[in-house]
Amino acid sequence: MKHNKVGSVMTTDVVRAEYGTPFKEVVRLLGENRISGLPVVDEDEKVIGVISETDLMIRQADTPEPYEQPRHHPLAALTRESRTRKTKARARTAGQLMTEPAITVHADDTIVEAARTMALHHVERLPVLDEEQRLVGIVTRRDLLQVFLRPDSEIRKEVVDEVVVRALWLAERSVDVSVVEGVVTLAGHMERKSETEIAVSMTRQIDGVVAVVDKLTFRLDDSHIRPAEESAMHGVADDWMRKL
Repeated sequence: MKHNKVGSVMTTDVVRAEYGTPFKEVVRLLGENRISGLPVVDEDEKVIGVISETDLMIRQADTPEPYEQPRHHPLAALTRESRTRKTKARARTAGQLMTEPAITVHADDTIVEAARTMALHHVERLPVLDEEQRLVGIVTRRDLLQVFLRPDSEIRKEVVDEVVVRALWLAERSVDVSVVEGVVTLAGHMERKSETEIAVSMTRQIDGVVAVVDKLTFRLDDSHIRPAEESAMHGVADDWMRKL
């Protein structure tokens, strides 16, 4: 079963900054391109950091008002977070403003892997790298959600081809597969309970599937069969509902 790759949904025309890009130029790039963040690259197009609107807001929020008394927090200043915030508050260039190291993905990573990386690190976009670790694109949450726009007919075909026929070695018509708005319904009678579980699990992993409705039944409950017994039973369903 093949998942769509990040390279198929990423944007290749990437707005980026270099280490020495002035602060105001970074703001201009974000504003003119209507984006909320961008990668920072070195002379070899390798990503060395990222800048988000949050980084810019730190610069703005920590700028003292006229006649405001300086705020002294000796203990707080010792923390790494405090030192990083102080550096960003005084940043004049992208290199001083950026967050590092950058969280990235590769063009040949799956959309599922990219989504998990975004969720884990709570970020809205990821620089995309090639095999030589160079910047080749950017992928956003919106890009990843495009997978849910797959036509129902395309999803159904993949379920039949990849799950029913290729994985379970069953005839196409042995399982009734219907897809409505990305919700897949599986119905039919199978030989073993384990086969129904495989069918449901694999269907859930297909790109664009919103949910799976399990209406499958089975003749044999093999969930409590020990490995030795399972081996002895191998082939019970070989002549039943197999490919014609």
